[in-house]
Amino acid sequence: MSPIVKRKGEKFTLPSKWLLFILTIICTALMLFTFTTDFFDKPLGTIVGYALVPFEKGIGKAGGWFSSRKDEFTQIKSLIKENQSLKEEVARLTEENTLLQQDKYELNKLRQLFELDEQYEEYHKVGARIISRDSGNWYSAFVIDKGTDDGIMKDMNVIAGGGLVGRISAVGPNWARVTAIISDNANVSGMTLATEDNLIVSGSLKGMNEGVIYFSKLVDSKGAVKAGDKIVTSDISDKFLPGILIGYVLTVEPDNNNLTKSGTMIPAVDFEHLSEVLVITDQKQIIEE
Repeated sequence: MSPIVKRKGEKFTLPSKWLLFILTIICTALMLFTFTTDFFDKPLGTIVGYALVPFEKGIGKAGGWFSSRKDEFTQIKSLIKENQSLKEEVARLTEENTLLQQDKYELNKLRQLFELDEQYEEYHKVGARIISRDSGNWYSAFVIDKGTDDGIMKDMNVIAGGGLVGRISAVGPNWARVTAIISDNANVSGMTLATEDNLIVSGSLKGMNEGVIYFSKLVDSKGAVKAGDKIVTSDISDKFLPGILIGYVLTVEPDNNNLTKSGTMIPAVDFEHLSEVLVITDQKQIIEE
């Protein structure tokens, strides 16, 4: 009896070897049909196009986005590093520029002291730096870094900038205190350089707030003294050497006694900005002897 004949009352069955044989024939036929015709190309291409192309585009866009982010992160990292390097360079240049400005300032100060030294070349001098000062806006009293070890003595005259600063009022081994001519109760015997008329210069911190100090007891019967005239230390001063510039006449007014005159003057020294001074080691008493 044939293996594929169905008996009455029995289910139809197909042996495995025949099933495998039939499937092999079908697969072979389909392969031959596919290779010899393009029947399935268009349907399959369409299906693949609808299914895979959007997916591939999405993957492409995602890959492009990640690639762009990677490039951006690389650029940002490079910019951060470059920015840090530029900041360090700016800091270095700023420091160098500050040092150059300080050197320029020091050079200008030293040049002014050198010119002042030449202006009063008849006197012996010692240079000194200011290391502290009293409170306030003005260098009315301050301490320098030279003392008895450097030959500094009390009452020695101190000059800077354009002329007279003051005198040594106290001294130690390596320091000295200077009382400036602008201090309250400071008096200097002076005279007008043009007419040689004597007067008294009086310090005033209140007056310095307006940029002036005062003079009095000027005998000027001819009315020759005028604004702009130079006032220097006089020959009769007991503490100050003669001929040192004190300042310039600003105003002149007659006193109530009609015999003398008083007024205001502008100091030759900038008492708001001082850093270095010259101490004249010659003293009045020694010169007189």
